[in-house]
Amino acid sequence: MNEKPKKLQLKIRKVTLLAVFMILLAACINEQTKQPTTGKPLPYFGEFDIELNNLPDGTQQPDTLYYPIPKFSFVNQDSVYITRENYEGHITLVDFFFTECPTICPIMSAQMARLQDKFMKENPELPIRFLSFSVKPESDTPEKLKAYADKIGADLSRWNFLTGRATDIYDLAQDGFLLTAFPSDTAQGGIFHTDKVTLLDKTMRMRGYYDGTSTSSMDQLFNDAINLSKE
Repeated sequence: MNEKPKKLQLKIRKVTLLAVFMILLAACINEQTKQPTTGKPLPYFGEFDIELNNLPDGTQQPDTLYYPIPKFSFVNQDSVYITRENYEGHITLVDFFFTECPTICPIMSAQMARLQDKFMKENPELPIRFLSFSVKPESDTPEKLKAYADKIGADLSRWNFLTGRATDIYDLAQDGFLLTAFPSDTAQGGIFHTDKVTLLDKTMRMRGYYDGTSTSSMDQLFNDAINLSKE
């Protein structure tokens, strides 16, 4: 007489346990989606040397030593000199732009500002910083940079906009970041420059390049920056 109720109770328990399992699984998936981890370290870019390390068995093992970006010193939007040392110890997102750029710069700046807000909302404790070099410094005065920063909603406690001698900035872009920046009569705005955003680690070594005009590429940068901060 009690066989059917027992089977019904067992079935209810199984359904309840399955529901709990699905809820936990969904929570796990959501957390992984929020901060995915690939398990693979990001690559290094830029100048490097090969060093031979002596092993206990008497053999030698080659080790690649990557160098940080070159030292620099430029004036920011507040007429304060900013150097590489100001960013050491932080994960840094870097782009090259100019305030009167009619093509890719507004898109890149909007993407950088979007990631700034995303970091501040979701990961405010991370040591993330932003750095924008003007590739038309002869017209991008500190005052114009400050107005541009205000326009896009830049948090100037985390983000600097730098100007200086044009040849120094071009050299830094081309020789330091391995990117393109130079005057051009055929380019809109008179400057041909990269659309890439560079990811630097806490020791100022280059760890990735991303399309600054692409939402999906910049979202990948967001995730890579989080993972890089854990190294």
